[in-house]
This record gives sequence, C-alpha cells and structure tokens, in this order.
Amino acid sequence: MADLSVRLSEIELKLRKLIAIKSQLVEANGELVRKNGELMATIDALQTENAELRDKINKITIVNALGNENEIEESRQLIKALVKEIDQCVSILNAEQ
Repeated sequence: MADLSVRLSEIELKLRKLIAIKSQLVEANGELVRKNGELMATIDALQTENAELRDKINKITIVNALGNENEIEESRQLIKALVKEIDQCVSILNAEQ
C-alpha cells in the first residue's frame, strides 16, 4: 500500500507541474496573441503609409515630367535647327563639287 501511496504522490506532483506549465503556456500564448495583434496593426499602418508615399512619388514624377516637357520641346527645336544647318552645309559642299 505504501508503494501505491508513493506512486500516487509522484503522479500528483507531475500533474501539478503539468498544470503549472500549462498556465505558463497559456499566459505566453496570450502575450504572443497580443503582440501579433499589435504587429498586424503596425503592418496595416505601414502599408497605408507606403501606398500614400507611392502616390506622392507618382504625382511628383508626373509634375516633373510635365515641367521637363518644355525642355524636351526646346531640345527638339535645337536639334531640328542643327540638322537644317548640317543639310545646308552638305548642299553647299555638293554644289562646290
């Protein structure tokens, strides 16, 4: 009977340890769930900020492209003038030969 009593005490001790471990794990799980929620909220906020910044970049790119459109037209006019001058020089050289 003493052997049975010792075994029961051992089982009871192991059961108490398991209950304590379970409590710790439940508490740790709750903390992880809370942190996960916070991180998900942070991710959502960062994704929103990222989308806003991409929109700003697109708008700035469009504004810069429109601003450079005048420069592009000026460059085209300059190139046309240079080509015209080169054509005149070539025709003068052809006339001299």
